[in-house]
Amino acid sequence: MLRNRRGQMNTGEQSPVSTHHESTQEDDRLSEGDSQSLNGTSAQHDQGIYSPNNEAQSTAFFLLVVLLSFSTRLYKIMEPPHVCWDETHFGKMGSYYINRTFFFDVHPPLGKMLIGLAGYMTGYDGTYPFLKPGDKYEHHNYWGMRGFCASLGSCLPPFAYLTVLELSQSPTAALITAAVLAFDTGCITISQYILLDPILMFFIMGAVLSMVKFNRQRYRPFSAPWWFWLVLTGVNLSGALGVKFVGLFVILLVGMNTAWDLWSLLGDLHLSLIDFGKHVLSRVFGLILLPLFLYVTIFAVHFVVLNKSGPGDGFFSSAFQSRLIGNNLHNASMPEYLAYGSIITVKNLRIAGGYLHSHWHLYPEGVGAKQQQVTAYLHKDYNNMWLVHRSNDSDAQSGEPDLVRHGDIIQLEHKETTRNLHSHLHEAPLTKKHFQVTGYGINGTGDPNDLWQVEVCGGRKGDLVKVLRSKVRFLHRATGCVLYSSGKTLPKWGWEQVEITCSPYLKETPNSQWNIEDHINAKLPNISLSVLKPHFLEILLESHIVMIRGNSGLKPKDNEMNSKPWHWPINYQGLRFSGVNETEYRVYLLGNPVIWWLNLVSLGLYVVIVAVASLALRRGVQLDKRRIEHCRVLMEGGGLLLLGWLLHYVPFYTMGRILYYHHYFPAMLFSSMLTGITLDTLLQSADLWLRPPYSHWLLRGGQAMLFLAILDSFYMFHPLSYGMRGPLAHDPDSTMAGLKWMDSWEF
Repeated sequence: MLRNRRGQMNTGEQSPVSTHHESTQEDDRLSEGDSQSLNGTSAQHDQGIYSPNNEAQSTAFFLLVVLLSFSTRLYKIMEPPHVCWDETHFGKMGSYYINRTFFFDVHPPLGKMLIGLAGYMTGYDGTYPFLKPGDKYEHHNYWGMRGFCASLGSCLPPFAYLTVLELSQSPTAALITAAVLAFDTGCITISQYILLDPILMFFIMGAVLSMVKFNRQRYRPFSAPWWFWLVLTGVNLSGALGVKFVGLFVILLVGMNTAWDLWSLLGDLHLSLIDFGKHVLSRVFGLILLPLFLYVTIFAVHFVVLNKSGPGDGFFSSAFQSRLIGNNLHNASMPEYLAYGSIITVKNLRIAGGYLHSHWHLYPEGVGAKQQQVTAYLHKDYNNMWLVHRSNDSDAQSGEPDLVRHGDIIQLEHKETTRNLHSHLHEAPLTKKHFQVTGYGINGTGDPNDLWQVEVCGGRKGDLVKVLRSKVRFLHRATGCVLYSSGKTLPKWGWEQVEITCSPYLKETPNSQWNIEDHINAKLPNISLSVLKPHFLEILLESHIVMIRGNSGLKPKDNEMNSKPWHWPINYQGLRFSGVNETEYRVYLLGNPVIWWLNLVSLGLYVVIVAVASLALRRGVQLDKRRIEHCRVLMEGGGLLLLGWLLHYVPFYTMGRILYYHHYFPAMLFSSMLTGITLDTLLQSADLWLRPPYSHWLLRGGQAMLFLAILDSFYMFHPLSYGMRGPLAHDPDSTMAGLKWMDSWEF
């Protein structure tokens, strides 16, 4: 029995929400006006049991969602038959796994490993170079990698459907959510290419769905389904973090949900402290230890598979490189002690600090003295080679060469250009409180500003300089500063290499410490370097330091397309995936504007509705059982989704790294689910405004108009995802004529 808006008993037709079944105990607890049920202290849904009709309807809706989702993502999966946007990175990295070639990326390895595995399992041989966007795939087999990403992306609408169904017990709310995601052009586009995003979002949605399913098992603790959903939540958490560090946000969401769940259990006086301890330990196992173990296992597999030297070697320490087959340090031998007359490479001990490097290019006008550039370069290169000379240029020419010792004064001559490592009182290019370092002189002839004192960190006068193992500082004799890698990236005139300075601050840090890596001197005996190979925990820690520093070093480049977080919810600007002009096949990543703006409006509506409901309850307004259920869904289910949206969106405002439009898509999943719950609740409240049967007509009419708007907008904007040719949008003959609703859109 339900009360209508005049407070009379309404025995007429029930809304679909009113057919949701709770347990008998819950029926007894949910008396009219019982606002305690909103706090979750007395009324909880037990198992979400449906009537046969409702269950059949939900099943039919779910199958429809699966069909629509897979068909929209797999349609035209082979087009365009060329490299699009970041496929040049992640397709190439998939090839590296197939070829077992070591590389560096700022993200954890799971996503690239799965892409490589998908390619390998579908016949791709790993030989395509993925050089740049627009390159034709020709005879190379790329459909497996695209199809794998599209398949995971196709799971997002069904996962969202099941999640919202669990939170709201409303098939209509779940169907609205699924339709929003299934027909969003942005979600379709980002799922159809060889990218990390669909893999990341698959694990995020898997974690959220598993968490919600686990919450539904609260009255069946330690049962098989309870353990299944707990463990599956942990597995998905490790998967999300294993693809991108953005997975930390969903870990935080699950952690906050778990903390609240345990706090509620602690307040249950019927639960003994021993049983409460079992709950804590089970969650520690399922949500901390298991994900941590799986995450570490991902890296173990990563290091085992990528055992050959590749383009990522230079980002890592000399000891790390010694484990890679084909690296010059792998099973290598070289002279143990540094000597005059040796040819060496000098590597900074700061992770990703680079090799001491120079080249023929000069510093530009206005940047210190216009002398030869000295930088740090992250890759092995011939221009990293230096000759070690005495300060008086009197190297021994015969017999055993003299060894370099702690406190010696030396010159370093660049092998290729024959200029000496030099510093002076001009300020450094980027770090203004440091001095500039240049290449100066010719054929080893320079001036007193070329002299450097070698100091072994922790050493005493006369100690020998050990190759690879000694930490060395180079103290500039004329100014008293030390050779320093700032970690800052130079502009294009410096080839975007790392700035080298001479720091007047003498505190020992990895930035001012170096080791001798390559060492060539035919007059000295060699020793084996096999003793340098690090153990697993060392390389695990180093790889994370490199990734974190690599992420923080991703700054916007000149004329590079990037966006700001406030752009994203309003769909301000998209991304070109393929093509620019009217003769090219164009794909443009842009969310369906009707859907994205509907999500934005729904966020505002949600806040207003919850505020009104809270005020009504605070003032003791009598609510019928259905209204109480609506409030519970909005505050508990909707609150969880709003928290998920905030956690996946707000942190980007604090990030210093370069940001792109696609970073918003995990947050968009949560806003879409919140849209389903909000709009369904709003439509189900039609009887607040009209009496039956008019309220029922308004409900059905509103639902029909909503779905028609979503379908019609998809039809209008689908060329963004599936490709456009011919005139651009400003031309009346264009397929997108009249649809460029914002000047910032570029299609």
